[in-house]
Amino acid sequence: MDFSNEPILSVREATIYQDDVAVLNDTNFDISKGEFVFLVGRTGSGKSSLLKTLYADLPLNSGSVKIAGYDIGSIKSSEVPFLRRKLGIVFQDFQLFDDRTIADNLYFVMKATGWKERAKMKARLAEILMRVGLGSVANKMPHQLSGGEQQRIVIARALINEPVLLLADEPTGNLDPAVSEGIFKVFQEINRSGTAIIMATHDHHFVNKYPSRVLKCEHGQLLDSKESDFDLVEAL
Repeated sequence: MDFSNEPILSVREATIYQDDVAVLNDTNFDISKGEFVFLVGRTGSGKSSLLKTLYADLPLNSGSVKIAGYDIGSIKSSEVPFLRRKLGIVFQDFQLFDDRTIADNLYFVMKATGWKERAKMKARLAEILMRVGLGSVANKMPHQLSGGEQQRIVIARALINEPVLLLADEPTGNLDPAVSEGIFKVFQEINRSGTAIIMATHDHHFVNKYPSRVLKCEHGQLLDSKESDFDLVEAL
């Protein structure tokens, strides 16, 4: 059976919670292979909670979420690492280990996700560092890199297992505009290679300059630009 046309992500009648409070109700949307989608909304509107639910960091108590072949509503804790091998997750605050080199940061993730052969790990390390434009930093410590360079390493980390979907939570939020532009171009290159991306952002510059599908969290609802028009400025 050919599943190539099925969505990578399908959300149906889901209620998204944050600290036991429902922040999004009756949430419905699909993401197809290779899509690029902006996720916008004011602080506290549910963007991060939605992403955390998608990668099984927050429980799904109501509705259905099926992502990368997993049913989030019934996923077992032992299955979560396997789910996250199919997803790339990029955080605003980097979350790199300060006490080890860039190479060791990335090797740690490889080992945690089942890589064993040192030669293959070394080759993959070189490949993904080149892909984010930092082929010469493997032996540096995180503090020796700029904020933009550290975020590129976080993106490299998210790409280790060739994810079908990349979830990015305010990936340029702590970076100046010129550096942010460079980071966004890395996401565009990744998307062009076939990886779907959901990027949560407050930066209206990207949403306006690079028109794409937009999901907007507002007043407990998730609005979809595929379904209706709405004011983007008020959401950012």
